[in-house]
Amino acid sequence: MDTKMLLLAACAALTVAAVPAIAQRDAPLIAREKFFGNPTRAAGRLSPDGKWLSWIAPRDGVLNIYVAPAASPNAARALTAETKRPIRSYFWSPDSRQILYINDKGGDENFLLYGVDVTSGAQRALTPFEKTRVNIVAVSNHVKDRILIGVNNRDAKWHDVYSLDLASGRLTPVLMNMGGYADFSADDRLDVRVAARARPDGGSDFYRVAGGKVEATPFEQVTLEDSQTTNPIGFTTDGKILYWIDSRGRDTAALIAQDVATGAKTVVAQNARADIGNALANQETGRVEAYSVNYLKNQWYPLGNAMKGDFAFLEGRLHGEVNVVSRTDADDKWVVAVDPGTAPSSAWLYDRKAKTLTKLYSTRPELDDATLAAMHPVEIRTRDGLNMVSYLTLPPGSDADGDGRPERAVPMVLFVHGGPWGRDGYGYNSYHQWLANRGYAVLSVNFRASTGFGKKFISAGNLEWGRKMHDDLLDGVDWAVARGITTRDKVAIMGGSYGGYATLAGLAFTPDRFACGVDIVGPSNLNTLLKTIPPYWEAIRAQFYKRMGDPTSPEGQALLHERSPLFQADRISRPLLIGQGQNDPRVNINESQQIVDALKAKNIPVTYVVFPDEGHGFARPQNNIAFNAVAENFLAKCLGGRAEPIGLSLKASTAQVRYGAEFAPGLAEASR
Repeated sequence: MDTKMLLLAACAALTVAAVPAIAQRDAPLIAREKFFGNPTRAAGRLSPDGKWLSWIAPRDGVLNIYVAPAASPNAARALTAETKRPIRSYFWSPDSRQILYINDKGGDENFLLYGVDVTSGAQRALTPFEKTRVNIVAVSNHVKDRILIGVNNRDAKWHDVYSLDLASGRLTPVLMNMGGYADFSADDRLDVRVAARARPDGGSDFYRVAGGKVEATPFEQVTLEDSQTTNPIGFTTDGKILYWIDSRGRDTAALIAQDVATGAKTVVAQNARADIGNALANQETGRVEAYSVNYLKNQWYPLGNAMKGDFAFLEGRLHGEVNVVSRTDADDKWVVAVDPGTAPSSAWLYDRKAKTLTKLYSTRPELDDATLAAMHPVEIRTRDGLNMVSYLTLPPGSDADGDGRPERAVPMVLFVHGGPWGRDGYGYNSYHQWLANRGYAVLSVNFRASTGFGKKFISAGNLEWGRKMHDDLLDGVDWAVARGITTRDKVAIMGGSYGGYATLAGLAFTPDRFACGVDIVGPSNLNTLLKTIPPYWEAIRAQFYKRMGDPTSPEGQALLHERSPLFQADRISRPLLIGQGQNDPRVNINESQQIVDALKAKNIPVTYVVFPDEGHGFARPQNNIAFNAVAENFLAKCLGGRAEPIGLSLKASTAQVRYGAEFAPGLAEASR
């Protein structure tokens, strides 16, 4: 029986696993597969010459790349034939003859580059090396026959720059990275112009490069304070202007134009509440014509008149957050994605001259008519006066007047983002919608150290893992309790990576604050975490030490030990579920194994599920569905919400229940 049939069999017997926390007469239970199965289509792209459309879609249950003539989208054919690892990232070659994509094996994050000829379908590995991770250094709008890539097959810590001939696959050395440079920037002619090197203080020095030689003295210097919010983003086509996203001399990062010859800088755009996010440049000149700012929601702002009419047209006809995801070289056609928040995103073909929009696809059409919930952007004050942009989703049917408060309190899941140097944002969120459908309020808090809100907000998290960063999460819960959204005894904590750490910290450091926790690939021992980071993260090692704690000093070791949930595991008293990828290169599996062993030794209940073909998170939908099947039944027992039975979900995955099946409802039976 194939995976689809297994899921259909499981969905045929949907029941309520526990008394629902709130009546949801208008919200039928939605099958997990609809939230976490493969999208129908995603990542739509136009070829640079405008002749082809491409996207990612399932082929025999695995995400692959499809192409179709732009004039006949229904005449699509599969271009790739991956059978195990889904393809999640790809781009067009500048000459429109190939599609290039990266993929790893089993989640090891050793991403290699592959090329597929659009006409013949012939595929080849363009970086056929073992234990190697490719970086895309530069792709030009005008140089069509080659691109620049970085490869760390000589030294795992550093990437050397090569020119990749797209026709032959030949790699020609451009700059051998003997100086420990973290990153490189090239101009439109594919000449490497800037090299960045980490500083001992956690910042970066930027050096000019000419003729493949790096100058001895940096022309720009960035300290730790600005390290997350300052970086060059590209040259104009003539190479005379270098654009930066830059927070030096200000709090939030501005868009800066630097005259290469004189070094003079001009502020192009800035925002007092949030960093400048992305920019759209003219395809011919490279001059920026629009930029985005993401505070509560993401908003695009045109510079001058070049794109002003386009954004006015798009925002007037597409309801939701609009993003331009692909453009032709002629810039006459765009692929535009729109995220309405209360439904999965969709992709549209926009003809700039004719001012027409043609819908290409919805990513998850099976949810188009489902009863989904609104996401409410909110601002929450911390106990020491910081402002946290946060996002609240309530169960459908619980908030009749739509004011962001349920008619009566409901159980809540505090869903914590990873990083921690990342952020939550507005839009359709599978986890928010799934948990809301099960009867829970879902709150995602951008705690201090989250990015996008200026450098002071990031730096406020320095050396605060498990302390003020955790206090922020507790302040978010207190805010929800004070507004009648939930009650203090009905809050779970859940998250991945740093969110997994926050889950462990929440149960260990504040054992009476959460009813239960779900940890996905979260570290438990910060000293061992920093010892096992991937070698290609060497350039940011100093930043980890400055922002987390320095394991090379006795004081730093003591701080990291104090902030590690492993060493207070005996304080955990509430139910805990842990999910881990066997091949995780960022958070080694021992991070989960250590705390499971500690809990077992103290006879403290814990459920531990491992996926042998995954890394830092679960890329294969069968595995994601399986873990979430366990999680929703675990949460139903803990919080009293609804759940779809585990059914045959585990059998369709590679899940190994390593310990504690008896502590999660239905898991022992399902694993048999």
